[in-house]
Formats: sequence, structure tokens, C-alpha cells
Amino acid sequence: MLNLNTSHSLLLFGARGTGKSSLIGELFSTCENVLWIDLLDDEHHDEFRRQPSKLSERLATGAYRVVVIDEVQKNPKLLDVVHLEIEKKKNIQFILSGSSARKLKRGSANLLAGRAFTFHLFPLTSFELGSTFDLQRALEFGTLPKLLEYSVDLDCTRFLKAYVKTYLKEEIIAEQIVRKVEPFQDFLEICAQMNGKIINFSKIAAEVGVDEKTVKTYFDILADTLIGFYLPPFHRSIRKRQRIAPKFYLLDTGVKRALGGGFGIPLTQKTFEYGNAFEHFVILEFIRLNSYTEMDYKLSYLRTKDDKEIDLILERPGGPDILIEIKSYSSVETSDAKDLSIFVDAWDRPAEAMILSQDNRLLNILGVTCLPWREALRQIFKLQN
Repeated sequence: MLNLNTSHSLLLFGARGTGKSSLIGELFSTCENVLWIDLLDDEHHDEFRRQPSKLSERLATGAYRVVVIDEVQKNPKLLDVVHLEIEKKKNIQFILSGSSARKLKRGSANLLAGRAFTFHLFPLTSFELGSTFDLQRALEFGTLPKLLEYSVDLDCTRFLKAYVKTYLKEEIIAEQIVRKVEPFQDFLEICAQMNGKIINFSKIAAEVGVDEKTVKTYFDILADTLIGFYLPPFHRSIRKRQRIAPKFYLLDTGVKRALGGGFGIPLTQKTFEYGNAFEHFVILEFIRLNSYTEMDYKLSYLRTKDDKEIDLILERPGGPDILIEIKSYSSVETSDAKDLSIFVDAWDRPAEAMILSQDNRLLNILGVTCLPWREALRQIFKLQN
């Protein structure tokens, strides 16, 4: 679904296991005159760590027209060389991938300032999976591409537990992102349990045994290493948005269960856990599709002083806002639409209200459009049937 520009230099970011290397290989492996640099390979890493300028020496031969650098955050200084080579206006396309923006930011790395288009890759969407998509399986184990290789639930569970350990080992410990690993590990479990809730920094700090500033840093680490995303609070004033705590969603429902130790809890319809997992997955679909379709919708949530809440608000350039409630059950009732109807009537600009659920009927209740969740996504993001 990601529409990469294959004639322009590009930066492709995505968490480990989202298929960056496979996608790049599929698009460019048949090209002639390609220089492949995999910085997860010790030989490549050592060669360019000591002398990033060796890249220029190789390109000076004129033998290459495409340069692929995988996991570029392992050597941020290479970006300066890439920048220099692009400025020379040689007929060379650079394809750079990375699983962490944190090390690039920390090293004041050159992010090429528009000289390369930036894209993000996520776990698979329900639309990419097509006829093979299974909602129950997606809620239980997520949609990382590697899971397509497993048909046994226990293998999926083992993979996801290994994925979490690999993240800690290779993204956090090896890169020395945190000084003490144990509090961060405790934080990860609590973060998973608080997934999709408004962040209470002080409460989490007390449970982990660190200060609030450290907890905020931990959340930023997850965002920068692409393991999760902030969902900001809604307010017309940017300044006031910054005063209210955001929500935080992990990048995948399966990763969330692995981090939170949730595999022992069955996901059964009409339970609290199932409802949370369904809402989490649908929110992730919005985040992924908003990026892939380049619609540039602003996504946020709203909770009022009297604890009324809107799960998701889409602010659309040139169009009415969409106020969205996400319900996991298969039959929408009039009572489900009451609060949303009041919200949209009182909204300060043109707005529409929607309930997304597993109800297969298309309904209009109190002015609220009720749609099957995938049909709503298809309409909102103008996807082909």
C-alpha cells in the first residue's frame, strides 16, 4: 500500500520487523549497478564507521546508479556523505532505511533537508492482507509480516516475545539509549497495560521508581524508535494542546500483548480486553492509512471536564472534521449515538459524526453515521474496493 517514489532518493523509516529490507529488495534487487550497504552486517558497519568517506571513494568510480544503505541510524555520519553526493548532482539515487530516528537526532544527523523523500512503513494493514485478513488473529497477534509464516498460535507467541527481547537488546541496550535497563523494562510492561489511555506521568513514575522527566523520556524513546505513537488531545489552540497529556499507542496489537504479558488473557468478544484491543487496532489502521495515503489529517482525541470522550477526531484540510467513536460489538443502538450527536451539534465548525463497529448495517442514528469499520476506513481514505 505504501507508494514509494522509485526515481528519487528516499528515507524509509519503520520499526524492526515491518519489512523495510524486503520491500527495498523487491523494488531494487533487479536494478543494475546497485551498491548495497547493510549496517547490521559487522563488516559493512566497521568499514564505514571508521571512514564514512569511503562511500564517496566507491561512488567516484561511476559504477553505481543506486545506493541502498540499510539501518542508516547505525552510522549517522554517512548521511553527511550522502548529502554531499546529492549536492554534486550525480545521477545516483539513494535508498536509506532506518528503525530509529533517535540516534539520528541525538547525533545531530543530517536528515537531508528535503533532498530525499521520507516515508514510514508499518505492520500490515487489513487492506494489505486482503482476503487473508482475520480480525481475531490481528487482535491477538498483530500484523507484523513475519507472522504470515506461522500458522500455530504458540509460534506466533514465541515470535512476539522474541521480538520484544530483540528490541531491548538491539535498539535499547546496544545503542546505550538508557543508562539503567531494569526501570525501562518495568516501564514497558506498564506502558503496555496503559496503552490507549491518557498518560499519567506521575503515576507511572511512582510505579517504575523514577522521576516524571525520565518517564517522559521513556515515552519519547518508544516514539523515536517507532515502537509507538502519541495521540494528542484535541484543542484549536496549539498552546492549550501542549498542556493536556496525550494518549500513547504501541505500534501493533501483538507487540502490546507481548510487552504487557497479555497472552494468558483470552480475547473474547464482549469483554473489556477485547474492546480495548479492537479500538487499538482501528486507531492503528487510521495512523497507517493516514501516512500511506498522505491525506495529512490531524488525528487527536477529546475528553471533556465531565469525562465525556471522543475516541478519535480527524481534522481534514478543506473538509469538515470527523468525530469518531469505535465500538467493538456487532449491533449499534440508539444510546451509542447520543453523546456523539450532542458533540457534533455543539461543534464550532462543520463536522460529521461516525460510529465504527462490527455491525454490518449502514445506519443513521440521531444524525450519526454508523458504518462497518473497514467500510468507514475505505470511504475516509478514498480506497479502491
